[in-house]
Amino acid sequence: MTSEESPLLASPTAEIQHEALYSRYSRPRKRAIVAIVSLSGLIPLFVSGSFIPSIPQIARDLETTGAVISLAVSVSLLTNSIGTLLWARYAGYYGRRPVYLCSLSSMCFGSLGVAAAWNIPSLLAFRVVQAFGTSSGLSVGMAVIADIYKLEERGTASGIFWGAVLLGPALAPVAGGVAAHYYSWRLMQAILCGFGFVMLLVTFFWLPETSHPGTRGVDKLIQVEGKPKWVWLNPFTSLAILQSPNITLLALATAFVLITDYVLLMPMAYTIGARYNITNEALIGACFIPDGLGSMVGAPIAGWISDYQVVKGRKRRGGEWVPEDRLRGLWFAAAILAPISVLSFSLVIRYIDNVPLGVVLALICLFFNGMGVDMVFGPISTYYVDILHSRSADVMAATMAFRGTILGLSSGTFLPLVDNIGVVPTNAIAAVLAWTGYLMIWSVIRYGGRMRAYVDIGFSTVRDN
Repeated sequence: MTSEESPLLASPTAEIQHEALYSRYSRPRKRAIVAIVSLSGLIPLFVSGSFIPSIPQIARDLETTGAVISLAVSVSLLTNSIGTLLWARYAGYYGRRPVYLCSLSSMCFGSLGVAAAWNIPSLLAFRVVQAFGTSSGLSVGMAVIADIYKLEERGTASGIFWGAVLLGPALAPVAGGVAAHYYSWRLMQAILCGFGFVMLLVTFFWLPETSHPGTRGVDKLIQVEGKPKWVWLNPFTSLAILQSPNITLLALATAFVLITDYVLLMPMAYTIGARYNITNEALIGACFIPDGLGSMVGAPIAGWISDYQVVKGRKRRGGEWVPEDRLRGLWFAAAILAPISVLSFSLVIRYIDNVPLGVVLALICLFFNGMGVDMVFGPISTYYVDILHSRSADVMAATMAFRGTILGLSSGTFLPLVDNIGVVPTNAIAAVLAWTGYLMIWSVIRYGGRMRAYVDIGFSTVRDN
């Protein structure tokens, strides 16, 4: 049973073995691995981000409404929730590399299908295939980070990973908007297919298997039977991880904080676009840039702060490790940046008539929202793999599935809410949810040790990290 403090220290022999695990790759090789998984992690956010500015054009092309096309976003999020569970389960059994190769192949096929979609059913069907293929990028990417970086370095490494991944929200809407305005929304989907194929080749030739030696299920199978074979695995077993109140509360908190981002971005053409008469898809896409830049700035800063909190906490306790120390730097982002920025955005849209001033203030709000959201998201993701290091892909998948289901079910309501009750009440609801999420984070910081002791699902110790 894990104690409240979880401070186990390694013996000298165990320490040597521990260091050897994380010294398998040179520093330049680790950077190359991070670059590859970051580009793969960029894909799901690029797929979703490039789609949103095109919603009005897709609606016209397929003779429907923006609200109907926004269902494709919800369908993608729900598919991601299931897909990430499947890929994570097989990543733990067969390894990270085979999962990347299979999922990138699915992504390429789905993107080609979306580019050729001829009606709403075909669009939704191929979006499912596309989203299924992209759903490995984040959970397995974080597992790779956990494979190659030890505890005191992991926050900084994951901050770099998330900072690179979050180029998606900065660049994808611009790329999607430009493609839609000057050619067609279908062009962006064809480009995504090509990018996925390039990443498939890069992964095949340059990404090694990073799982710790002997830890994969297939390794143990070979020891028993002498050869590998296909094994059917239940992807939903990962959801048992959600028995832990620590994990479930933080997954719910990140979902609530992420809602502030989605409620700003999904109706962009119908909020800042409609209010300030911006109809050019490329310009609508450009409005997403500050949010992505905020994410890119916030993620590395948050990663460094979280590592600092871990080192500081262990020093203060004479070497004892308390995982919740990593979360202590989140309060400003969770309680101030995310909720205040989403509320301020709505007030700007509602009350500022001057076009240049209104647009500038709205973009500033988007920057601080992106920064706040990812200063929450990154350290919590690293906390997950800290406390369940041997099941890092599983815990990331379970929490992403839980969070994605909430976002998938709620995202379809954002545009109708803006249309029916207005942008200020809609964003106020999102701000209240973000503050609720902050209280959940605070409760884990304050009582996390007790919570881990209540439900022990095989938490890691300092020896495992």
